[in-house]
Amino acid sequence: MDNIKIISTNRRANHDYFLSDFLEAGIGLKGTEIKSLRHNNVSIKEAYVFLKNNEAYIINMNIPIYEKGTIFNHEPKRDRKLLLHKSEIYRLQSKIKEKGYTIIPTKVYLKKGKAKVEIALAKGKKLYDKRETIKKNESKREIDKLMKEKNNEKR
Repeated sequence: MDNIKIISTNRRANHDYFLSDFLEAGIGLKGTEIKSLRHNNVSIKEAYVFLKNNEAYIINMNIPIYEKGTIFNHEPKRDRKLLLHKSEIYRLQSKIKEKGYTIIPTKVYLKKGKAKVEIALAKGKKLYDKRETIKKNESKREIDKLMKEKNNEKR
């Protein structure tokens, strides 16, 4: 990874959704928003992407007010435009028309000084899917623990 500083990740995304088709998009920010972002102040827990008039917007992304800002400070939960190619937007629109799909942000990071967001096509998990995922993770963790113990005994 060249010059990437991860600011925020959406850990609930893997738990609540089946994720596919990851894309990197730029974010249209105003002056004090990038300063607040560089201080690791951002929350994408409840954020989602909305497509309107062949443009993509990120909704409910919380970038707190920059404390050293003036009267020209930004609104924390405003809708921000995502910078995507038209072909990418058309592809996402066709996927969203399928039942149960949505677009959610999974990461916010700085890449070469520019704010980027990683978005993914997501399909909601049912309760039994979540239980199955938890069961798989626990069994994998237990197997790894046993393998580590076996390797330590051989030494």
